[in-house]
Amino acid sequence: MEDLPQDFREKLENVEIIVEDYPDRETLADLGIRSRLDLMGLYVGTPITERSVFQSPSLPDRIFLYRVPILRAAGGRQRIAETIRDVFIHEVGHHFGFNDDQLEQMEKSSE
Repeated sequence: MEDLPQDFREKLENVEIIVEDYPDRETLADLGIRSRLDLMGLYVGTPITERSVFQSPSLPDRIFLYRVPILRAAGGRQRIAETIRDVFIHEVGHHFGFNDDQLEQMEKSSE
């Protein structure tokens, strides 16, 4: 979170960051994911790009980070922080209205 530019952090005021060991069964079923190790993060909410000024304040959006799948994907201690950062930034991207294809393209172009 601290690595994000100030402008982005301010737009995350009403976003909860939740860390859980694994996604729950209902979430996996809703997303059509079979293994609880295949989901490292999830954004739940209304992206900024889809909000209206006429919309009344709502419950906070949520970014879930799933600890065990992230640790597994990191493959070792050296990459844990980097993997957490990558998953977090990906989910923040959804908050700002980017879809998975757009985020994948951005990730490729930054390598």
